[in-house]
Amino acid sequence: MIREKGYPAEPWRIREAQLDLDVLAQSESVLALSNGHIGLRANLDEGEPHGLPGTYLNSFYELRPLPHAEAGYGYPEEGQTIVNVTNGKLIRLLVDDEPFDVRYGELRSHERVLDMREGTLERKVEWVSPAGRAVRVHSTRLVSFTQRSVAAICYEVEPLDAETRLVIQSGLVANEEVPIRKGDPRVAAVLREPLQSEQHIANGAGGLLVHRTKASGLRMAAATTHQIDGPDETMVNTEAFPDWARTTIACVLQPGQRLRVVKLLAYGFSSQRSLPALRDQVGAALAAAQLSGWDGLRRDQREYLDDYWDAADVRVDGDPEVQQAVRFGIFHVLQAGARNEMRPIPAKGLTGPGYDGHVFWDTEMFALPVLTYTKPLAAAQVLRWRHATLDLARERARTLGLKGAAFPWRTIRGQETSGYWPAGTAAFHIGAGIADATMRYIQATGDETFEREVGVELLVETARLWRSLGHHDRHGDFHIDGVTGPDEYSAIANDNIYTNLMAQRNMLGAAEAITRWPDVAEALGVDEAEAASWKEAARAMVVPYDEEIGVHQQSEGFTRFQEWNFAATKPDDYPLLLTHPYFDLYRRQVCKQGDLILAMHWRGDAFTPEEKANNFRYYEARTVRDSSLSSCTQAVLAAETGHLELAHDYLGDAALTDLHDTHANTRDGVHLAALAGSWLALVAGFGGMRDHDGALSFAPRLPSTIERLDFSLLWHGLRLRVSVRPQEVTYFLREGDHEDGSRIEFFHHGESVAVEVGAPVSLPIPEAPPAGPEPEQPPSREPVRRGAPRPYPSP
Repeated sequence: MIREKGYPAEPWRIREAQLDLDVLAQSESVLALSNGHIGLRANLDEGEPHGLPGTYLNSFYELRPLPHAEAGYGYPEEGQTIVNVTNGKLIRLLVDDEPFDVRYGELRSHERVLDMREGTLERKVEWVSPAGRAVRVHSTRLVSFTQRSVAAICYEVEPLDAETRLVIQSGLVANEEVPIRKGDPRVAAVLREPLQSEQHIANGAGGLLVHRTKASGLRMAAATTHQIDGPDETMVNTEAFPDWARTTIACVLQPGQRLRVVKLLAYGFSSQRSLPALRDQVGAALAAAQLSGWDGLRRDQREYLDDYWDAADVRVDGDPEVQQAVRFGIFHVLQAGARNEMRPIPAKGLTGPGYDGHVFWDTEMFALPVLTYTKPLAAAQVLRWRHATLDLARERARTLGLKGAAFPWRTIRGQETSGYWPAGTAAFHIGAGIADATMRYIQATGDETFEREVGVELLVETARLWRSLGHHDRHGDFHIDGVTGPDEYSAIANDNIYTNLMAQRNMLGAAEAITRWPDVAEALGVDEAEAASWKEAARAMVVPYDEEIGVHQQSEGFTRFQEWNFAATKPDDYPLLLTHPYFDLYRRQVCKQGDLILAMHWRGDAFTPEEKANNFRYYEARTVRDSSLSSCTQAVLAAETGHLELAHDYLGDAALTDLHDTHANTRDGVHLAALAGSWLALVAGFGGMRDHDGALSFAPRLPSTIERLDFSLLWHGLRLRVSVRPQEVTYFLREGDHEDGSRIEFFHHGESVAVEVGAPVSLPIPEAPPAGPEPEQPPSREPVRRGAPRPYPSP
């Protein structure tokens, strides 16, 4: 795990002040760069030592057999695994014949900085070779937001004490060997030499490699060129072979002289374009990068991020660690989605191979809300990708004997690739999450083109799934049986509340959408009877409630299950999925993550304040947070139910998931949904933001040690800035293209408010009602306390 002070709390930077080889793999994930198309792990320039090498292209994958101990009808037969593609980061340095390797000689200093305003990873090193030659190395790396196919590295070397012969070997390397890890289902399958060479070319200043996957049939090209500033006698040569190309740059420098190499990289892939077309594509991308040059690429990167942060920044006064961490989370969400362009956002973004690079439901329920309100075009592109996979989802539904579309639990291309059906196939709630994200995007943007082209069909096909999956009982009540909700420790349950309430909204949303677009409804074959059946099922949806103890049941019968023996569970037993059989987990009252808690966030309109308080207290004592998705949702409901200090604790837990490596698996990539969750914990938690059925509302309240919270939302093209103080909140409205021209209406603690551009409104924050007893958590599963001291709950 990363030591608590591994990264000093700086508002706009993640700074690694010294190199710690014990957490090298974790830092490679934390400091990774991406633009949603290309992902570069923060491997050292020289390639060794490394924790886990990684260069990724969004949706570039290989197929692999998916064996089952016992075959069954409908089991997927093939898995999909993200490929570690051609590595263009590699820049080896030889100092008077001694390879620069931090494990040898003397490492005088080593610092790396991820600058979230510049969009760069900068490295500064002073090193003395075993032979006594001292050099200073300064490298800066970026993955361009403005030129989707381009990455670049500026690499500078200078001798410090004597004339020195320097040789730089800048490479492209395919089929790198990747370390094998076993025993954890959250890590990736390892592919052996997944890339087959099709072409290799060398020229004076760079090279090109073209490869194709063996089974999935995807073709990729990687090309590089170099801009070199050194002595006149500098030698440059390039050679290429099927799996590697290398440009060698050699010179002799005196102290005070410097060799500067700008390495430009271009990547592209396709399942359809020919080899010449792909080769020309990356050649054109390199030409554009050369036209911009290093200074132009950096300038464009900064301008892009200045514009983004103006819309997306969150300011937190009173907790420097959280301030740094929430910006880190927002930055990684942007990196994962900025240039996805009809491709998914995987659970790890493009920072590592965890979960085989698959996309899950957390994309729509955690990452997309952040993008919807800060960079809505990126959210729309992810939903357009889902729409592009509808035929596969319809086919999966037919295989399962259902109507509509059954979206996959985990996938890259769109086919179901989960080999464990209770946690995979049965987790139908992913369809409702896609529908919810679709409705949220439409409500927040008013994008009628998207609704007509994409939204209506997504809503209709997911509504059809719920209507065929569920059934009316003899009393007319509508049930959805045998499903797995977000809590994967409670699989194959009847009437999971989260699933039922999200399906209810899905069906009502579909019925409303077809009334707005009757021509689209006709094209999709929706008639009045079908729409009426959705509304009837939604009205009759069962929401289990235990009258005896006065709480909702996460699913039917949950509150009568045997209690988990927390007293006999050692701290080292967590996560429970690695130390206990699922059989035990499924039949006891223990929650991997906040399932009903999540329902009270996204369907808070279905619960009373008293019900929320009672439910939250009951499920707090049974939720072990074995999922990184849990803490942010618990923060939101802790804040809503008046436990503001506990909410602050959970906010810290979510925000620091990767900076502290609290789940001990950041080495495989960052936890993108948890990072997005830090935004949710602040905006939906302490900001009290809700958007139920398109009605925007805020109920801000701060914990005792946070003195100020500022955040922004984009709503129909207008930028609403919310500035919260302990006793007062001010709403500012800025430029845009709102349908009413210059005004937004919303609710502040239940009262209607209208704000116009240029006329901020300040309102008092009403005194909070009593919060009730402090909730208990399972032993050893309490979040780390961050704010004001408070008594621990009684045992």
